[in-house]
Amino acid sequence: MPIRYLIKQLIMPPGILFLLLIAAWWLRRSWPRLATLCFVLGLGGLWLMSLPVVVEQAARQLESEPALASSQWAGLAQQADAIVILGAGRERGDPAWDSQDQPTGVAMERMRYAAQLAKASGLPVLTSGGLHYGTPPSEAQLMADSLQRDLGVSVRWKEERSRTTWENAQMSAELLQPLGIKRVVVVTQAWHMQRSRWSFEQAGFVVVPAPVGFLGRDHARPFGGWLPEGKSLWQSGQLLNEAVGLLGYKLFY
Repeated sequence: MPIRYLIKQLIMPPGILFLLLIAAWWLRRSWPRLATLCFVLGLGGLWLMSLPVVVEQAARQLESEPALASSQWAGLAQQADAIVILGAGRERGDPAWDSQDQPTGVAMERMRYAAQLAKASGLPVLTSGGLHYGTPPSEAQLMADSLQRDLGVSVRWKEERSRTTWENAQMSAELLQPLGIKRVVVVTQAWHMQRSRWSFEQAGFVVVPAPVGFLGRDHARPFGGWLPEGKSLWQSGQLLNEAVGLLGYKLFY
């Protein structure tokens, strides 16, 4: 897993862009034209990834599922049998929480939304997410604990083995479908919903998408979003990873 992770980080932006900048410096004397091309591609790519306006435009290509209106929440019980919350990583050993792992901010955004859906509809909840490099507790357990403690929502099932979106779907199916549950509300980021919905449908579910955290909106950035921001660099990386993942899933699964 560490080697696979390293390779992924190097070949995906921004890693590959930094490699281009290193190559530009290395080749500056022996191959000046190639060095110039590497420099322009590397620096230009980093600049584009750091622009909020680029994030917004890219996100709109992935965020194809509309948000649920609050007026629809109570009626979810007629459309589905359970709510599934997909894990989104963890914060390791946060001193503010006695050095215990906590769900990430993205995971909390999903949980907060799912908690409102659960309270409005009365549907039971499943959390899905495995271990971090084999170290307990699972993401599913972390989310279940936080949902109960912070949001007053009990989790009925925990899928604690998955490492990918595909495994989220397959292993949730192993838990729910023997109980006759084949209609699920899937809660995840809006830009992650295309791949999530496809994965859960491939696993045999009827999916009610419940996207949250839309990035493809005008967030009132200064100068129309044409000024670089560090946050946009991270968001662009997430969107690129999602686009590659969506294509890869449909090719290999």
